[in-house]
Amino acid sequence: MLNIVYLTLAFLLLFASAEWLYHKRNIKAEVTRKYVHIATGLLTLFFPLMLENHWFVLLLCESFMLILVASLRLNLLPSINAVDRKTSGSLMYPIIVYGCYLVYSYYDQFMFYYIPILILALCDPIAAFVGMNYPKGKYQTFGKTKTWSGSLCFFGVAVVICLLLMIGVENMTFTAALPIAITVGAATATAEALTHGGYDNFTIPASALTVLILFENYL
Repeated sequence: MLNIVYLTLAFLLLFASAEWLYHKRNIKAEVTRKYVHIATGLLTLFFPLMLENHWFVLLLCESFMLILVASLRLNLLPSINAVDRKTSGSLMYPIIVYGCYLVYSYYDQFMFYYIPILILALCDPIAAFVGMNYPKGKYQTFGKTKTWSGSLCFFGVAVVICLLLMIGVENMTFTAALPIAITVGAATATAEALTHGGYDNFTIPASALTVLILFENYL
């Protein structure tokens, strides 16, 4: 319970810092939203280390889901919600975090949690940054414009994250880890390219989990 208090305070401080940046430093909501996106992913990395039971994770995720829903209905937390597009990404985040924790608990392997969460936290913002600043090879999926530069960057970072975690944490050999990393990178980059409206916050980790489960059980 003490760890829940620590984590809750950390998340509240994160939201407060984003609001401060938005209101006092006039940082655009798109930037503060990415800041919260990345920091949330990094904070949730402590869940397997600090919370032994999935019910505690569910409690935290449900609490923040309620906060996010209330902020949307009451026009609060503009640092997250005041973006010029309709998105459900913030609501998808706690759902997929809990789902990843359940899978990690079942298999008792850190890669089932850390790989999906880190790819979501880091690859998505990095790809968005590259796509906006170096828009090479534009293409459209379901009416939304993407870039090959952003998608390839997403793929490359995802592969590196997988390799580092599988070799460094799960003690896999490079030969065994490489095909899994490439498949996860391809699946998550495809999910990012095809999914819009914030739902990629769900489909990116879900596709990573699907690949990892397939390799674990069948390949």
